[in-house]
Amino acid sequence: MSTTAAPANPRSRVITASLVGTTIEFYDFYAYATAAVLVFPILFFPSDNETASLLASFAVFGAAMVARPIGAMVFGHFGDKYGRKATLVASLLTMGIATVLIGVLPTFQQVNWVAPLLLLILRLAQGFALGGEWSGAALVATENAPKGKRAWYGSFPQLGAPIGFIIANFVFLTINWVLPHPEDPALKSEAFLAWGWRIPFLFSAVMVIIGLWVRLKLVESDTFKNAEAKGAIHKMPLVTVFRHYWKQLILGTFIMLATYVLFYLMTNFTLTYGTALTTANVPGLGFGYTDFVLMQIIGVVFFGVFTLLSGPIADAVGRRKLLLWVTGAIIVFGLTFNVFLLPQLDPQFTGALTQAFLVLGFLLMGLTFGPMGAILPELFPTNVRYSGSAISYNVSSILGAALAPFVAVALWAAAGGSPWLVGLYLSGMGVLTFIALIFAPETKDHDYEADLGLAQSAEL
Repeated sequence: MSTTAAPANPRSRVITASLVGTTIEFYDFYAYATAAVLVFPILFFPSDNETASLLASFAVFGAAMVARPIGAMVFGHFGDKYGRKATLVASLLTMGIATVLIGVLPTFQQVNWVAPLLLLILRLAQGFALGGEWSGAALVATENAPKGKRAWYGSFPQLGAPIGFIIANFVFLTINWVLPHPEDPALKSEAFLAWGWRIPFLFSAVMVIIGLWVRLKLVESDTFKNAEAKGAIHKMPLVTVFRHYWKQLILGTFIMLATYVLFYLMTNFTLTYGTALTTANVPGLGFGYTDFVLMQIIGVVFFGVFTLLSGPIADAVGRRKLLLWVTGAIIVFGLTFNVFLLPQLDPQFTGALTQAFLVLGFLLMGLTFGPMGAILPELFPTNVRYSGSAISYNVSSILGAALAPFVAVALWAAAGGSPWLVGLYLSGMGVLTFIALIFAPETKDHDYEADLGLAQSAEL
């Protein structure tokens, strides 16, 4: 074999760069998600109404999803025009700096309304960065994948989600263990609220340095360099993708929708519902924070395992076929919330049902999230692949992730503490994804090398 046929990046470097980067990005995102439940309602949105404080915290959490499509368009433009490497480094730096700055913010008690305003700005910066991160990592993985293994390689950036979740929550659990409440372990201690919660955000700086070291070693993929050499790179890829690939944008957005809703219900909503005490107004399961997060981590292990398993399955049977079956299972799963999540007379039985719910939900999450690293980029040609996949992925974040925590809490309250409306909401989003998959093509045999995109002269 000629040495000129060697891949631009060794396989180990591709896998490591796509996995490490998304792990760091998702760690930062989960650190905020955890604090949005535990800390921010108290320190940044204090009020006499706990539900109102929680909803305000979730609103800022969701605001980042609005910034994600903007980040997708900006990073997508530069990624399609100048290459993937620089955008991956820039998105990681932006996310890391914003996260570290959250760790040094003053609270509402110190600077009044300025505190939530600064938190909102930094949260928007996080969303902007994540808008460019995922697609760049997915493209590094899939554009460097061997023939017939694109979904397998594409599952590695997806694996960053469960790994980042586990690391972020273990950090919070460790801090909570070191700084316990003197009377009730279910409550936050004064030290935790004063400074302990800041540690996970500051720790992000260490992880960013590691991620940068790995990503700076990357070179552009042969696929992108081939498109560049043949004059397929456009001056305005964003215009091209909206003008010529709007159908793929719509399909990609709704293909991702159920995945987003499922994920944020399994992480944010279940943490809120699982740790809420049963009252006359809004019942919850009443688990201690530490106990419930450990239950979530057990579920997330299944998330990671089935994310990896989904890649070879999608390579063997096709992305669309696998996702149709998994989405059908998600629709059914949404109808079972009252079966698993209602408090039982026996607390141990409540715990067993809740753990089974978390395992099943995260298992489905792995099977639906894993193939997204392949199917969304495969909907688009090389010269608009970054923009197209990033916009689809992140517009879906508004419809799914931005609304899911807020809608879930509202539905939970509207049903008097029963989670059945929340499950019905998930099933409804699953139906929309199922319809999108019916109209979507099978992308398993999409030829990256042949489909470079429209010629430069056809752009305007």
